[in-house]
Amino acid sequence: MAIPKHDEVRLPLLKLISDGGVYTQKTCVEQLQEYFSLTEDEKNAMLSGGRSVFYDRVHWAKFHMKIAGLIDFPRRGEFQITSLGKGVLERNPSKIDKAMLEAFPAFQAFLEKSKKKTNGQSKNRVNISVAVIEQSEEEFTSTPYEMIEQSFEELNNVLNVEVLEKLKEMDFFRFEDVVLELLVKLGYGGSKEMAKQNTKRTGDGGIDGIINADPLGLNKIFVQAKRWSETIIGRPEIQKFAGALDGFGGNHGIFITTSSFSKDAYEYVKLLPNKNIVLIDGQQLAQYMIEAGLGVSVEKVYEVKKLDLDYFMED
Repeated sequence: MAIPKHDEVRLPLLKLISDGGVYTQKTCVEQLQEYFSLTEDEKNAMLSGGRSVFYDRVHWAKFHMKIAGLIDFPRRGEFQITSLGKGVLERNPSKIDKAMLEAFPAFQAFLEKSKKKTNGQSKNRVNISVAVIEQSEEEFTSTPYEMIEQSFEELNNVLNVEVLEKLKEMDFFRFEDVVLELLVKLGYGGSKEMAKQNTKRTGDGGIDGIINADPLGLNKIFVQAKRWSETIIGRPEIQKFAGALDGFGGNHGIFITTSSFSKDAYEYVKLLPNKNIVLIDGQQLAQYMIEAGLGVSVEKVYEVKKLDLDYFMED
């Protein structure tokens, strides 16, 4: 079973607190995990910001029902069902969906206020609550955090393709420089210039760069870079690279390409005795560049703020 969407959580959550008692988010999350028979992987699934997926969905199920007046927050971090919420359960609904929420005056008022606020903002700003509430029924099942993450992933995927295309168009020598610069940005010792000088001193021999695995240069990593478009790199090319490592007495290597590797190539590096060779294909290379901030720039930063409950506590 997949992790239930937040609209699927609303009714079970309201039934869980139907006795009128005061509940906490943590208690409800634990009981609802059992109700939905979530696996350990589903319980531990996280959004990129470190927030639990299921915890996030329970939170937004609770938030929407609070807006509609079905639950109330009597004390900090606690909530309970209202008489309006009990009335909903008496109807024995199969689901508390978007249409049901929109039937409540408090929820309608919230929508109207949100629309007015959005109309008064510049087009470059985003009102997350409205962005979620005004979606179709199917899209409405995603929480605001999930929508942000989905949009971020989509933009990242597009950027990955664009970066890879630019790498494929590069002159080979420029591409070699970019690869060495990336490895230095990822935290390896030495510098791009030192790596190039080390390569020249060795007379190349199938090695495009030598990077220090540590700041003192006690261990060396040998680099091979192939700027190919569609060629699938197979086992023979990796064997040649492994042989080149032997010529330098090395046992650590990184083979980077803008294309891809065959299944045989991946299986071969797993079986190599006394050698550790990492294969990085085009998509991985582009993603490393994005994460390292190489060849990309920040276009816009959005701050997502949350309520600071400590600020409103009485001394």
